Amino acid sequence: MLKTYKSSCKQNITRVSLDQYVPKVELKEYLKIKDAIYEVDSKAENGMTFSRLLNYKYSDTLKKMDPDHLVALVTEVIPNYSCLVFCPTKKNCENVAAMICKILSKEHLKHKEKEKHEVIKNLKNISSGNLCPVLKHTIPFGVAYHHSGLTSDERKLLEEAYSAGVLCLFTCTSTLAAGVNLPARRVILRAPYVAKEFLKRNQYKQMIGRAGRAGIDSTGESILILQEKDKQQVLELISRPLENCYSQLVQEFTKGIQTLFLSLIGLKIATNLGDIYHFMSGTFFGVQQKILLKERSLWEITVESLRYLTEKGLLQKDTILTEKGLLQKDTIHGSEEEFQYSFHITKLGRASFKGTIDLAYCDSLYRDLKKGLEGLVLESLLHLIYLTTPYDMASQCNPDWMIYFRQFSQLSPAEQNVAVLVGVSENFIGKKASGQAIRKKVDKNIVNRLYLSFVLYTLLKETNIWSVSEKFNMPRGYIQNLLSGAAAFSSCVLHFCEELEEFWVYRALLVELTKKLTYCVKAELIPLMEVTGVLEGRARQLYNAGYKSLMHLANANPEVLIKTIDHLSRCQAKQIVSSAKLLLHEKAEALQEEVEELLRLPSDFPGIVASSVEKA
Repeated sequence: MLKTYKSSCKQNITRVSLDQYVPKVELKEYLKIKDAIYEVDSKAENGMTFSRLLNYKYSDTLKKMDPDHLVALVTEVIPNYSCLVFCPTKKNCENVAAMICKILSKEHLKHKEKEKHEVIKNLKNISSGNLCPVLKHTIPFGVAYHHSGLTSDERKLLEEAYSAGVLCLFTCTSTLAAGVNLPARRVILRAPYVAKEFLKRNQYKQMIGRAGRAGIDSTGESILILQEKDKQQVLELISRPLENCYSQLVQEFTKGIQTLFLSLIGLKIATNLGDIYHFMSGTFFGVQQKILLKERSLWEITVESLRYLTEKGLLQKDTILTEKGLLQKDTIHGSEEEFQYSFHITKLGRASFKGTIDLAYCDSLYRDLKKGLEGLVLESLLHLIYLTTPYDMASQCNPDWMIYFRQFSQLSPAEQNVAVLVGVSENFIGKKASGQAIRKKVDKNIVNRLYLSFVLYTLLKETNIWSVSEKFNMPRGYIQNLLSGAAAFSSCVLHFCEELEEFWVYRALLVELTKKLTYCVKAELIPLMEVTGVLEGRARQLYNAGYKSLMHLANANPEVLIKTIDHLSRCQAKQIVSSAKLLLHEKAEALQEEVEELLRLPSDFPGIVASSVEKA
């Protein structure tokens, strides 16, 4: 019988201390085909041995609703123990959660009833009174779905409820297995697929590794549900070794090796060809070069990458003097002289490096900012938002053309002009919405990026993820990811512009936009949210109570705050006041430095220059 042992200990400690202090948890692996359960057994001829038949009475109606007998499997452990059901897609997670709750006994409603009502109340509080109808139905049964369509606040609240035992069952996607520590007594894999892709061995082990909790459970179980057609592939899956781990440094060319080289030279860790090559030799990719490199050598890849960065104008080659004379710029073949060939970072390279701009989009960003200078629309934030919408998210976007056309039609003439400036006409969107053929080609990435900028623009105006989610028919978790991605990219574009004088006009505008994207609240709440411990809900409470600026908070009496603001502890009140004072002091110092700089006599002032010459 195959027995896998796991531990929840994540620290890098020795085997002796691990065995001594952390109890082992036996993990039993099972397969389910129809209503039969088989135990994974490496000694058996076909890799599994019969264990038992499921004993759960299903009516014909229930069999149609639950053909995989999920309810039979989960009710063996819940509500006293926890269970995870991994599903292939996000939509399947929601459907399975709803289906299970339709069949579950009403007795499950009584288990920790008050605590579950509190979870629902808290979900409404963090979502401005909104609540997903699926969660509204499933949480009273102790069941919830968990995937990227949830906002981060929703996920955090549900995870806490699950860890506390208030929720006993999660239907989830494979991302939970890799990123969140939420163990369970039983883990069920709804199918041997992630989306449409068949499971890999490491994905399978990662998922079943959630079963069993050291110090809490003495055992854990995993059950993989499969159809007869997948049986052979599954038997190969459970018996094969884990996939090898390979370096992705060259596969992700612009994010990998080229970004690494730009950082090495920008930070002056390695500036000549020889040092860069030796650095590469010590990387994971360098160690694996004999396995990964079939047609080119590590030297050739190093030279090719540096040449690419030079041609892009991000690096500049320095001509150096060697014992044999002047080293030519255009010959790189790996001679001893060329090992001393050095590079320095250009202004554009430094801007990309300081802004941590993905080199795949560096050219596009420069062109977009340059083009924006020719006719920057300042009547609204839309043009600036377009410039700070992440390029990588545009490639994953599939616009709903009817929504696109509707949103475009609601824009002011100045805002519609932004679309025309970037190359997307009303005629194009209208034809796409009506399903007409389009002869003139329009860059898909520009079209998608403009659509996402509409989402962000609407969000900044309404500051409500739920209403925007409904308006654009997008998951609220996706919209939140878009917002945080745009806030981060806006900050990157700001640093990019700070290094290039030609883009000085963008700097002040980007500072304000980054704040708006970061907080995504009404403008009047932003100064309050700069204070440590003040989030949107608390900022709104403070604003309504008359504390409308940083100065108000810095001069507030903590005792008065406690009486004025609901659910505010003395410790939190003191922290808010002290944080506001510190922030106000820092801003005052920064302003004082600016005043002194303005009043200081310039070093190149004509009178000073003349007197210096006379003295000389």
